[in-house]
Amino acid sequence: MIVIEVAEPEDAGEILTVQRAAYVGEAQLYGDPFIPPLVESAAQVRKAVETATVLVARDGARIVGAVRGRMSGTTCLVGRLVVAPDRQGAGIGGSLLTALHDEAATALAFDLFTGHLSEGNLRLYRRHGYRETRREPMSDHLTLVHMRREP
Repeated sequence: MIVIEVAEPEDAGEILTVQRAAYVGEAQLYGDPFIPPLVESAAQVRKAVETATVLVARDGARIVGAVRGRMSGTTCLVGRLVVAPDRQGAGIGGSLLTALHDEAATALAFDLFTGHLSEGNLRLYRRHGYRETRREPMSDHLTLVHMRREP
């Protein structure tokens, strides 16, 4: 049974492990092994846990997913939604998003971005009410798709 709860600082190492495993496919998709989620340190993840809203999905003692949210004015900036590769496609990512929407219930909007080739991510976000707001070319191989959800 999956339980979603607020992360604790001591979860940082396990969150980073899941994050790195989850983003390897993205790095391969875009031909870039140095994307920020793969080069982030455990200390940086710990700081995020201490300064933002970080939710984890646990299956027993194992963390199988995580998501971050940080308020900027009345908007919740959503980032680093990750699910362990062996658990992807089971609804954990959607459950984490829903829990973050509930946790940041005072937000007037939720903003996030993903890469233009990340079709699974784009489908998930659209199913949860996100709409594309703009595209931002970053390089020859990456365009960021910015999306917003207004409750």
